[in-house]
Amino acid sequence: MAAISGMSRMSGLCFHAVRQTAARKALRLQHWRSFRVTAMHQQQPFDSSLEKPQFPGASAEFVDHLEFIQPNVISGIAVYRVMDRQGNIINPSEDPQLSKETVLNFYQKMTLLNTMDRILYESQRQGRISFYMTNYGEEGTHIGSAAALESNDLVFGQYREAGVLMYRGFPLDLFMAQCYANADDLGKGRQMPVHYGCKERNFVTISSPLATQIPQATGAAYALKRENTNRAVICYFGEGAASEGDAHAGFNFSATLECPLIFFCRNNGYAISTPTNEQYRGDGIAARGPGYGMLSIRVDGNDVFAVYNATKEARRRAVAENQPFLIEAMTYRVITPKSRPLMSSSKQENTLFLLLKYVIQALKQK
Repeated sequence: MAAISGMSRMSGLCFHAVRQTAARKALRLQHWRSFRVTAMHQQQPFDSSLEKPQFPGASAEFVDHLEFIQPNVISGIAVYRVMDRQGNIINPSEDPQLSKETVLNFYQKMTLLNTMDRILYESQRQGRISFYMTNYGEEGTHIGSAAALESNDLVFGQYREAGVLMYRGFPLDLFMAQCYANADDLGKGRQMPVHYGCKERNFVTISSPLATQIPQATGAAYALKRENTNRAVICYFGEGAASEGDAHAGFNFSATLECPLIFFCRNNGYAISTPTNEQYRGDGIAARGPGYGMLSIRVDGNDVFAVYNATKEARRRAVAENQPFLIEAMTYRVITPKSRPLMSSSKQENTLFLLLKYVIQALKQK
């Protein structure tokens, strides 16, 4: 009887365990069905227009229609200026408030550069020197930008930046010594005329091949960034040099490496004799900046104050924020009457006459 009683208790326990297991399964099934019904009720209709691209190479939105981006999707980039063609300050808040001595120094350096150009150009035409490139018409881009820099900022020039070196105090006799390749030449006659350089004035020696200075300037700016010395680099070039592959490399590296660098493009309309409509189809050089992630501006290169303001602000932010800036100075290359002119500016637009008008207006007001 004891055995029968034990078997009966075991059967009861097994039956109870089976009932508990079945009950738990039923409860889980009920919970799952309840969760499924609740989720179905809570699910919202999917709106594909709210999808965001997750591609790492660009920041954009999805579109559902085929359309190619037009090159003239926006109007031309505006040209920043401070003075009108009569030498009057247009917006008083943009007046750089330079001293009378500074403005007169601007004019003196611009006229001195003009005079040196005339003498050395005639020397080349007479066969006394082998080569020369004038700066006529672009004096404002030199002096305005040079005045906005610090003396320890590094300069990478091309062929037409003699005014920058002159503003930094490079003496006339050394300009002559370099062009004539005599014993006083700092380079000891190893360079062609107008390939100036001066370590003392932080002006890197000019090299003949176009645009080689652009990636070199990027490397120098990256080195200055690593040194953390609050210095900047400025790199001058023409719109023709911007068509070289070195320009692409320099722009891209400077943006990705976040270099304190000012790219200063003198757009005078011609690469030696090639007009801009045979060089590019876009809106000048400043329009290329955003594609590389650079802040850009287009200025009136004949307005020395506009050049000064743009360069000074670009220099300040380049050092403070460690990023490159692109300045496109719209100007003219004026050639002497003895040479066949490609582009000539009227006296109304000439940078020297514009500054002279400003000086006259300032004197009248006093």
